[in-house]
Amino acid sequence: MKLYDTMIDLFADVKDRDREIRLIDGENDESVLSFSGLWDEALALLGSLQKRGMSPGDELIIFSKSNRSFVIAFWAAMLGGIVPVPVAVGISDEHKLKLFRILSQLKNVTLFTEMDLLQRLLDYASEQDLSEISALLDTHAVLMTDVEPGAHGELYAATPDDIAFIQYSSGSTSDPKGVVLTHRNLCVNIRAIVEGFDWRDDDQALSWMPLTHDMGLIGFHLSVLAAGMNHAVMDTSVFVRRPLLWMSKASELRATQLCSPNFGYKHFLKLFVRKGLPDIDLSCVKRIINGAEPISWSLCEEFLDALAPQGLKRNTMLPVYGLAEATVGVSFSELGPEYGRVIMDRHSLQIGETFRPVDESDPDAVSFVTVGKAIRDVEIRIADDNDGILEPGHIGHIQLHGGSMAETVYGDPEATAALTTDDGWLRTGDCGVFVDDKLVITGRQKDIIIINGQNYYPHDIEEIVARIEGLDLNKVVVAGATPKGGQTEELVAFILYRQDIDNFRPIIDAVRDVVGEQTGIAVDTVVPVPRIPKTTSGKVQRGKLLEAYFDGEFDAVLSELQPSEAAEEFFDDDPLVAELEQICRDVAKDRKIGADDNLFEVGVSSLTLTEVVLAIDEKYPGKLDISDLFDYPTLREIAAFLKRDT
Repeated sequence: MKLYDTMIDLFADVKDRDREIRLIDGENDESVLSFSGLWDEALALLGSLQKRGMSPGDELIIFSKSNRSFVIAFWAAMLGGIVPVPVAVGISDEHKLKLFRILSQLKNVTLFTEMDLLQRLLDYASEQDLSEISALLDTHAVLMTDVEPGAHGELYAATPDDIAFIQYSSGSTSDPKGVVLTHRNLCVNIRAIVEGFDWRDDDQALSWMPLTHDMGLIGFHLSVLAAGMNHAVMDTSVFVRRPLLWMSKASELRATQLCSPNFGYKHFLKLFVRKGLPDIDLSCVKRIINGAEPISWSLCEEFLDALAPQGLKRNTMLPVYGLAEATVGVSFSELGPEYGRVIMDRHSLQIGETFRPVDESDPDAVSFVTVGKAIRDVEIRIADDNDGILEPGHIGHIQLHGGSMAETVYGDPEATAALTTDDGWLRTGDCGVFVDDKLVITGRQKDIIIINGQNYYPHDIEEIVARIEGLDLNKVVVAGATPKGGQTEELVAFILYRQDIDNFRPIIDAVRDVVGEQTGIAVDTVVPVPRIPKTTSGKVQRGKLLEAYFDGEFDAVLSELQPSEAAEEFFDDDPLVAELEQICRDVAKDRKIGADDNLFEVGVSSLTLTEVVLAIDEKYPGKLDISDLFDYPTLREIAAFLKRDT
């Protein structure tokens, strides 16, 4: 593939090809946007933005539920030298706060959104007495309906070093971090992606990943567009509500290129094992890109085994490694052979140590999936704590070099300085080892927790938990844990506690409630610990707590804290409310959700909430959507809504 100077040059070169983007917003709700149509609509929106006074270098936050509006707004900004800033739309207050934090960081920002989302933001800003945010939203918001008839924007003469767009981290309680990507970063990485996957213009891509995520946006929109491929983008909420539709559409469209992180396979299988998809043919699939979070070997096996009768070949699974600071792609597994697996002694996974392979039956065995070799224009090295290069076979910090590496964290000189080593290599924060010349990701230096493909910082969650009465930061440690045989990373909270264990149960509920309410993620386990190990300098040793957790040191106390199976179950007198209570208990097995509990405040994840809605939909088809929870957040209110709608 040709190396373009800018993304504008790239799009201009492919816009007249007879290719299209299929936008899937439901089982029977689709629209098609040709490459040339996207170019024209983007220029029309750009013209309207320019008439509103937007100039090159200004920022456009894209906060949209519509994938069609998203891609038009993204390219409108890009073509005009305006900096697109994608921000995910979520259901929790934390998503609104993240948006507000980003708004306050940017210099000359305009918000692109829909009217209902804008109203929600205005209402929340008013409730929180955020007058400056309210004023900004009032004067610097633009809707798709604001496009002026006949408007036609003026293309910007971009250079390779111009900012293409900014990718923001989760920023659970602190300011989100904005990774600045230039046109050069994107063009270099996109060429490597297209070549590394051996994409052809007659391939068909299908993705349900959000366009606010680097895999969804760069991997399965910008890169497939560059390859001149037809591609389909399924609304993420549609996949969450109707996971089987993913493979149904893959069969229908004869898709050759798919992608998903761990949680997507797990979510799909939950429904697939109950309902199946007997009438689909997946023999068309060439590869399924697996990345964005730690890859579970057992889950890969379960997924491939389940879909083998539908024609899915084992060598389609392609584990990869990437990160936003490297644009997206870093290393890919080899095309053709089945993906690789390495089994190590988990006690050998220390920086500077030589990894020790063990048999699968070893009690300390931990499985890793290999993620291949560096793609074009990327170099990978393994370093010690002092940035010294380690020999192959040694565990160390993964560092990268190449034209796709970001050099700046927006508006944060301290984070920018920490981004690279003295000799200019990117610090990924990940740890790994080369085994037979293939990279294996063994963990994370920075203790970043990855849940459902999103990054969360332990300190941010610890600050949330520390607000609970009786707790403070010195008593709380949060960590991500993937237990032996586990498929996805779990969130574990360790609480310093030396009192009567029976009195700890309310703390468990409080931790789950406050984290769920403010982040939309679930705390899987809350552990009382008699001490929190620290270094001589006072730094918390999360690794030691996790090691004790995996070694079973807390099993006895956790068993004691488990509710008795013989405990009497109480259900509401209203039969429909009682039925909904039972559904919740079947889905969220470790959480008791009462009739009048606010579903956003009970400590379950947004994904679990969606699964609750899915289960209700199975009983009452077409009656309840996830968005209805905003208006009916309790089971009693949902029951009343269902009765009214029948």
